[in-house]
Amino acid sequence: MAKLDRLARNVAFLAALMESHVRFKAVDLPAADEFTLHILAAVAQKEATAISTRTRDALAAKKARGFRLGTPANLTPAAREKARESLQRNAQVNLHNRQAAQLAQLLRATGVTLREIAARLNESGYQTRRGKMFHPMSVKRLLLHQNAI
Repeated sequence: MAKLDRLARNVAFLAALMESHVRFKAVDLPAADEFTLHILAAVAQKEATAISTRTRDALAAKKARGFRLGTPANLTPAAREKARESLQRNAQVNLHNRQAAQLAQLLRATGVTLREIAARLNESGYQTRRGKMFHPMSVKRLLLHQNAI
């Protein structure tokens, strides 16, 4: 192989490979003996652990800054459904959504249009659960989902 750490970053795996008498040679270290290979495998294993820790910490920091992680295209239909249900449940129990929904229901009962309700909610300082302004469609969804409680 071209480099030893491409073969394995695990000392136990490399030791088992050597014990099974498989012959191999690292092009980057053609004269390496067993002792050197063990030491370099240990260094490679430590680096793999460090890379994993740095990656995990970087993703956690990115998530804390509000980035969405993952690839939605990779979700199964069951996972998509579970996520949709979770979002709806969170929206229904959100205090600001409940207050905005009560005001929207009162206004709707008096014949106010969805566009006018959205404008009133925005003027009153209400925001969606994600901190956005209300639009007629978001008011419609708010009314539909809050009635499901």
